Amino acid sequence: MSTKATTPWQKVQNWFLNGLTLLLGVLWSVPVLWAVVVSFRPADDPLKRGDVWFGHTLTFENYIRAWSLAPFERYYINTILLVVMILSVQLITITLAAFAFANYRFKGKKTLFFFVLLQMMIPTSALLAPNFSTIRQLGLFDTIIAIGIPYFGSAFGTFLMRQAFLEVPRDLVEAGVIDGCSWWQLLWNVYLPPSVPTLIAFGLSSVIWHWNEFLWPLIVTNSTASRPLTAGLVRFTQMGEIGAQWSLLTAATLMVVAPLFLVFLFFQRRFIQSFIHSGIK
Repeated sequence: MSTKATTPWQKVQNWFLNGLTLLLGVLWSVPVLWAVVVSFRPADDPLKRGDVWFGHTLTFENYIRAWSLAPFERYYINTILLVVMILSVQLITITLAAFAFANYRFKGKKTLFFFVLLQMMIPTSALLAPNFSTIRQLGLFDTIIAIGIPYFGSAFGTFLMRQAFLEVPRDLVEAGVIDGCSWWQLLWNVYLPPSVPTLIAFGLSSVIWHWNEFLWPLIVTNSTASRPLTAGLVRFTQMGEIGAQWSLLTAATLMVVAPLFLVFLFFQRRFIQSFIHSGIK
């Protein structure tokens, strides 16, 4: 069986796309490489033009000092508790909401779903004041649960799961109804099994987003007991007499992102496959 030969024009296109991808990869990696190099420079080594990348000496002192200056153990525990709590609640709420929108017919369904999608168009910063007022009235200020409450429902997750449920063959659903399945049996045995890649893709997105969330945790917390990693980095911006100590700050920042980076390295194939199968481009 013969295969179609690649034309010279197709080879040029492939070279161009590969070169463009490589260029974008290099441009994306430059800030990361800069942060890595600066984190190994002595804290008193000035960053000036022509001497941005490599200094005279490299040291691990910044990492040791950063770990001793901040309670990273507490920050890591708070962050893990936060992302696990948010994801656990989200998986329940988005699954039930998507099931209702995909499986049932009721009056005002399209209008209600429109308002759910409308939440995706509202900037998070626009909701800071009302969310903060609600948290204060509930008496939850400076707690981990206060950070997670605004994210217990996800318009994006509801939309994603609804689209996945709509792709389930209706014949399977009707067969389940004929066999006498209850609503939760339909959800568990018919809708969820083919939607697992979508759940994984959303779960990865949720964990990454809330691990890196900065502004809301900074506003709603005020102590080490409840602050996550990103909010804890603020102390490193206030240690220098004329500003941040960049070597110390980059070392602390890399310690924050290191777990996500390592998880991605170990599970990158599963990560990419989940997004491909879920339809996220």
